[in-house]
Amino acid sequence: MLTIVGFIVVLGSVLGGFTMAGGHVGALIHPSEIVTIGGAALGAMIVMSPMHVLKDLMHGIIGTFKGNPFSKNAYEELFKLLYQLFRKARRDGLLAIEPHISNPHDSAIFNRYPTISHNHHSTEFVKGAIGPIIDGSVNAQQMEMLLNVEITSAEIAHHVPTSVLSKTADGLPGFGIVAAVLGIVVTMGHIGGPVEEIGHSVGAALVGTFLGILASYGFIAPLVTKLELNGVNESNYFKTIALAVTSFMNDMPPKVAIEAARRGTPPDVRPSAERLEEMLKEVDGYND
Repeated sequence: MLTIVGFIVVLGSVLGGFTMAGGHVGALIHPSEIVTIGGAALGAMIVMSPMHVLKDLMHGIIGTFKGNPFSKNAYEELFKLLYQLFRKARRDGLLAIEPHISNPHDSAIFNRYPTISHNHHSTEFVKGAIGPIIDGSVNAQQMEMLLNVEITSAEIAHHVPTSVLSKTADGLPGFGIVAAVLGIVVTMGHIGGPVEEIGHSVGAALVGTFLGILASYGFIAPLVTKLELNGVNESNYFKTIALAVTSFMNDMPPKVAIEAARRGTPPDVRPSAERLEEMLKEVDGYND
């Protein structure tokens, strides 16, 4: 939502200032310039990106308009889910949570926490983190290394589409100049015509430069930063899961493992110690 608000502020400020200076918004509307700049930028993006990168980029851009899925509420549900799983494993044995981990979509425990059960990447990360514990195939140190490798791989994968969009933003002012030069070429073809026609053509050429710069610095570049921040939020979330799981594997009691994870979360989403205690008492009341 804030992304849309920001775009409205950018567009409103530019058009508002232009109107206050005596300009007419209609003078900025030149579909040919938009086709030239937008088409060239899109074509360059297609040249530099494999199909899977373009798909990831589209998903990422859509995600910037949906808001941060790793909110404070998401962290609270994560702590409750992990505590419930750890508590059940400590009380009934690791095999007791195997059905929940092997098939989380049908798990009563997972389905109690929609921010996780409705997020495929989060569910799969939890599954991949706890599954080897049940198998007994790794120790705590090995599990920590595996999770760090997975998180690093996810960070690299997230960086690629962000880099593509960043390069596109860098190229937009240049494409604006291309559109402007083409506009001047058209103007030269009418050099002997009426002054009004020449002025209109020159104005259209200048609009090309304007649109390229505005699209780059007012829209695409901010989207790049938003995508980067979304990647950081996802990485921090997965690191919290990794810390909780490895703490539990190091024979920490469930409450202590969750407390360790709480202390490692970013301050803006970290529940207080008192709030964590309330959440864990709530989970203690469940029968699962």
